[in-house]
Amino acid sequence: MAAQALALLREVARLEAPLEELRALHSVLQSVPLSELREQAAELHLGPLFSLLNENHREKTALCVSILERLLQAVEPIHVARNLRVDLQRGLTHPDDSVKILTLSQVGRIVENSDAVTEILNNAELLKQVVYCIGGENLSVAKAAIKSLSRISLTQAGLEALFESNLLDDLKSVMKTNDIVRYRVYELIVEISSVSPESLNYCTTSGLVTQLLRELTGEDVLVRATCIEMVTSLAYTHHGRQYLAQEGVINQISNIIVGADSDPFSSFYLPGFVKFFGNLAIMDSPQQTCERYPVFVEKVFEMTESQDPTMIGVAVDTVGILGSNVEGKQVLQKTGTRFERLLTRIGHQAKNASTELKIRCLDAISSLLYLPPEQQTDDLVRMTESWFSSLSQDPLELFRGISNQPFPELHCAALKVFTAIANQPWAQKLMFNSPGFVEYVVDRSVEHDKASKDAKYELVKALANSKTIAEIFGNRNYLRLRTYLSEGPYYVKPVSTTAVEGAE
Repeated sequence: MAAQALALLREVARLEAPLEELRALHSVLQSVPLSELREQAAELHLGPLFSLLNENHREKTALCVSILERLLQAVEPIHVARNLRVDLQRGLTHPDDSVKILTLSQVGRIVENSDAVTEILNNAELLKQVVYCIGGENLSVAKAAIKSLSRISLTQAGLEALFESNLLDDLKSVMKTNDIVRYRVYELIVEISSVSPESLNYCTTSGLVTQLLRELTGEDVLVRATCIEMVTSLAYTHHGRQYLAQEGVINQISNIIVGADSDPFSSFYLPGFVKFFGNLAIMDSPQQTCERYPVFVEKVFEMTESQDPTMIGVAVDTVGILGSNVEGKQVLQKTGTRFERLLTRIGHQAKNASTELKIRCLDAISSLLYLPPEQQTDDLVRMTESWFSSLSQDPLELFRGISNQPFPELHCAALKVFTAIANQPWAQKLMFNSPGFVEYVVDRSVEHDKASKDAKYELVKALANSKTIAEIFGNRNYLRLRTYLSEGPYYVKPVSTTAVEGAE
């Protein structure tokens, strides 16, 4: 089959209008193993196929792109970089986006190959064209270009090529295309900055990080909303957080939240700003973050009382993030009855809100109530029991009711709440004393889809592996849980059939 493909490839190169040959080659290549093509790599002369891309013929272009996608997989990246560099440059300026995507996929292969990447770094014109692809209308083209440039910047030579040459001017020029493209460049800069302190230093020296931060704290509320997402990404790294703190950016974000009460347009950016602090708290120290920026906690409590589902959702997510570790739980506990009232509101929303908000509430509740066995001190267990009882008059029945609704996402989210508390003795007693609950747990007929079966299995596993379960549930029920566990999540009980004499 490989021989037939090579023969057709030669025919394509020989003829002026090889449409039928292209169709035949495309068809043959579907059944030629890649290993066979690799063996013949030296015979794969791809120049004629690239030349055909320059003809303004839609079907020829589509066929050539598909054929090249297949054949180029058989060619080593170093060979592509050295022998097809002119074709790659042309491909990046081609009017057809599918050609650009094909070319960028090859640039991606080259930059991920330590031997081949130097060829790209020494090709200033090709790098310039990759930069200009960020400014194209097609998002897939732009993302592929960002990915390649981000990958290039992982080396010292790559950082120098991007930031100590004319490419930086090209990058700044592309940014002027429109707002969307400017944000794409910021996205690239944040990706590069996140790699290491040295990468961040190159990006700050370029002036682009400063420009992003200036827009974040500027007057345009829509720009703020977009920029905070990127700054939050930068804050995922320790060196990024250090930089933002040193530059006073975190204090500025805090001050903007303080002033949000008098800003009629604050709903555009406030959710993103609160999320920023939620992530900051969990990555550093919840206690330090909440003590240093008290407006953050204040705003979260306020937002849970909002009439706007977007605000409530962000507040609930943030509380869940904050309460996902013991230090965060203790910070929330210190707010006393105020937090208990917040839990009651979350319980109310879990019962009455839209499906999407219900799920977010249930996820937050799971996060708040979960305690790993090694952290189950008497005080913390009493705290989670108290929080559970604050959610509603009968929380266990509330979650059972939600788990019985015919929506898999809700069902799984409710099971997740049960799983979160399953290893705590107070919850096991509640479950055991709730009529029919143990039967519900071991009943496989309730769950019909894979996600639900998996969620139920996690609940059974959490119960069965608890040291207190045999004492509280009794040995008989404990053995039922162990049996369920050993049979796995998808076990189906065999149905026995009896043959009756004379039956047809």
